[in-house]
Amino acid sequence: MFKFLAVLKTFLVSAVVATTLQAQAQTPAQAPIKVVYHLSDGTAQATRAIQNIRNHLAADPSAKIVVVTHGAGIDFLLDGATNAQQQSFAGSIGDLSAKGVGFFVCNNTLVSRNIDPSKVAMEAKIVPSGVAEVARLQAREAYVYLRP
Repeated sequence: MFKFLAVLKTFLVSAVVATTLQAQAQTPAQAPIKVVYHLSDGTAQATRAIQNIRNHLAADPSAKIVVVTHGAGIDFLLDGATNAQQQSFAGSIGDLSAKGVGFFVCNNTLVSRNIDPSKVAMEAKIVPSGVAEVARLQAREAYVYLRP
């Protein structure tokens, strides 16, 4: 009887350990962190965001980062946009895009400001609504919200 109980105990402990290891292997903590940077305040905010994103990727290269813009936040993604030091944003946008960062521009803003979509940086994708895109990413795709 004692041998049977000892075997049963060993079996149960093995089953618990196996289940725990399997659960740990499937935890979301192993998945890359998804982050949406929300920009609506113009080129000064974009300058801060670009540096934040560079720092973010240096600390966590596996992070999945998207930048969603609307209002004045789209300005850095327009042809010829420069920062306060008159440096073009194009190089930074291209570099971050090459590292997997996605850029999204609000079509509502383009329409309300009468901006031709061809003026938007080629790395950026136009979405119907910037705020709706931020909400969708947070609610349906579990993105963490950051506003630099």
